[in-house]
Amino acid sequence: MKLRSRSGGLGAAALAVALAVLVTGCARPEAPAPAPVAAMTLAEAVANPERPAPERDAHRHPLETLGFFGLEGDDVVVEVLPGNGWYSAILAPFLASGGGRLVAAHFDPATATPAQAEILSRYAGRFPDVTVVAFDAPETPWVEAGTADLVVTFRNFHSLLAARTAERFLAQAFAALKPSGVLGVVQHRLPSVEAQDPEARSGYVHEELVIQLATEAGFVLEGRSDINANPDDDANHPFGVWTLPPVLRTSPLGESPDPSFDSAPYLAIGESDRMTLRFVKPLPGAEPPAQAAPEVEAPGTGEP
Repeated sequence: MKLRSRSGGLGAAALAVALAVLVTGCARPEAPAPAPVAAMTLAEAVANPERPAPERDAHRHPLETLGFFGLEGDDVVVEVLPGNGWYSAILAPFLASGGGRLVAAHFDPATATPAQAEILSRYAGRFPDVTVVAFDAPETPWVEAGTADLVVTFRNFHSLLAARTAERFLAQAFAALKPSGVLGVVQHRLPSVEAQDPEARSGYVHEELVIQLATEAGFVLEGRSDINANPDDDANHPFGVWTLPPVLRTSPLGESPDPSFDSAPYLAIGESDRMTLRFVKPLPGAEPPAQAAPEVEAPGTGEP
């Protein structure tokens, strides 16, 4: 190829251009940059076929519950006492896809019982990318103070009462959350006409007791929902809430199962009646809200 100057010879500038064209034409083209991974929706996270026990969605309503708590993909979330990780299996991939982060405030390995240590081991194996911290070690905060967007706990408040750690849990949650951050609580609900066992050995807790303790810790009740209500559950069962599915206990704790016990009526009830409460950490200097009853959302609201 010849490029000529206006005088008929090959000019220096034209030669430089020609060389550039030749070099460019011979170079290996760069691979296109990978397309960014689109953040999954919460509905997609719930629909993940690899989640354990998705049949429990009919009783636990994870899509509606997490939507009620205001979960967003880029949130910093602390799940307190996540057990084997039924909710973590939704939270972990959803937050990872949106740039958020999940922290599991779990059993302390230094004080865990053999059964708790086994649960911890299984959890770490299933969720290697989730940060696991000791739940009840105030000297080691769950996250840096004032950085969490959402703290959640599911069906654990009775255990907190039994261990006399409910007030400490609420104080740690308050410290972890940003101002305007949300504390979400789901808990087996004891009918108001029933007497509250201070240690909640049946697994059931008065809704007003949870509200009272959270309010004393500085939280403001922002909403309560009947998403997880079950009017067929009267909370009066021989082996507490564990008489119901998914446990279906047939004898007192520590005793061998009773093969003659009829679990059919408890299967028909389904999982327990549950309160679903959303508290907020108020902004510094905010005026306390009027003590009006918070709005109640009906079951089945939110994304289908």
